[in-house]
Amino acid sequence: MKTVLLAVFLLILATGAFAGESHGAIDTTALSGSFLGIFSLILFIGAYTLVIFEEQLHLRKSKPVLLAAGIIWIFVAITFSSLGNHTAAEEAIRHNLLEYAELFLFLLVAMTYINAMDERNVFQALRSWLISRGFSLRVVFWLTGLLAFLISPVADNLTTALLMGAVVMAVGGNDKKFVAVACINIVIGANAGGAFSPFGDITTLMVWQKGVVKFHEFFDIFFPSLVNWLVPAIFMNFAIAKKQPKPGKDQYMMKLGAKRIIFLFLLTITTAVSFHNFLHLPPAAGMMLGLGYLGFFSYFLKIKEHRNYDVDDNPLAHQTYHTKPDPFDLFKKVARAEWDTLLFFYGVILCVGGLSQFGYLASVSSFLYHDMGPTTANVIVGILSAVVDNIPVMFAVLTMNPHMSHGQWLLVTLTAGVGGSLLSIGSAAGVALMGSARGTYTFGAHLKWTPVIALGYAASIATHMIFNADLMNVFK
Repeated sequence: MKTVLLAVFLLILATGAFAGESHGAIDTTALSGSFLGIFSLILFIGAYTLVIFEEQLHLRKSKPVLLAAGIIWIFVAITFSSLGNHTAAEEAIRHNLLEYAELFLFLLVAMTYINAMDERNVFQALRSWLISRGFSLRVVFWLTGLLAFLISPVADNLTTALLMGAVVMAVGGNDKKFVAVACINIVIGANAGGAFSPFGDITTLMVWQKGVVKFHEFFDIFFPSLVNWLVPAIFMNFAIAKKQPKPGKDQYMMKLGAKRIIFLFLLTITTAVSFHNFLHLPPAAGMMLGLGYLGFFSYFLKIKEHRNYDVDDNPLAHQTYHTKPDPFDLFKKVARAEWDTLLFFYGVILCVGGLSQFGYLASVSSFLYHDMGPTTANVIVGILSAVVDNIPVMFAVLTMNPHMSHGQWLLVTLTAGVGGSLLSIGSAAGVALMGSARGTYTFGAHLKWTPVIALGYAASIATHMIFNADLMNVFK
């Protein structure tokens, strides 16, 4: 069923969004019916179908889209050359590569910091604290949901969902009903929290880097995002028993330098925002400067840990380190980045960018944003993001660049971010938790609560229309 919906969506989407991006004298809208254009579209649908069945096939999601991207651009180059323009394809792919490079560098630094904090036991210490408090299941339900909402704007929704999911599984134990409902709450909270921050989701990062929404303007959708989480959480709250779980015994302490790495990460985010807002430089350049902060601190940390273990200098060393600590190595943290995810983004951006050169998506842009109106179109985008990954959907919207008000751009940012909560397969947070809580948090368990989640989705849109009514007719 999902494959059918994907095919329908892509066939519709493929009739429109990139028509305005014509290079040279070539009318790309005339190429949509060409053999190579249609074959490229079918190839993308096939590649993305393999992505959907990643768990069943055990085929990493980056592989099919990387292959499809390369072949599609071969077809683009052949088509343009046959029309007598030998430079248009090169100009177009360089534009896509630049967009990807900025996204890649930004995410690589963010992932490196997350890996560094994970190695320093930052997340484990938080988990131990929550488990050892002896909270009731209902309190844990609300705490993990709230923390998912508050942490995801900084640490991204995927990392946050995995962290909070580990907490509820440790607390809930064999109580499958609690674990399933709490995981749904975490997915909703993480996606909602990620929607009002450039750092919370890939889609919001793309919107910010494109310059469509400024950093401080994301907070205009804070209350709609909060409503999106609170409405279903209130209903699900009554399905949680008030019983007291056994306190956990595992204790983790943060390692040397953990708090300073947290500070450097916040400083890096500040640097990236400053680069964008005040220096008018790409945020990725600010993030790379932040990687320099961590690089110098890692040198200090490596020397400090070595000295702490030196028994001659520090007789109490073995009370701190029972075995010789593995030196903190920045490049090991870089190596642990989610390379499959980073390469997947490359494939998606290049695939969609290649399809754009065949003139696809123009008619859907006209149909959705002109005939149906931007509000209806943006609500549909959010629903589609629950079926198809929100990254290509948002990338398509950004590239088609429909003429709509600032309030409407905030609306599509909101819906693309929170729409994925409608289904467990609609977001990276949901897919990741289905893997870690396999057999307990399932597609079916999530689907039971979809009507309530849809109510929260509708309530968040209504809240935006009320709170940001003055922005709905403001054009920038």
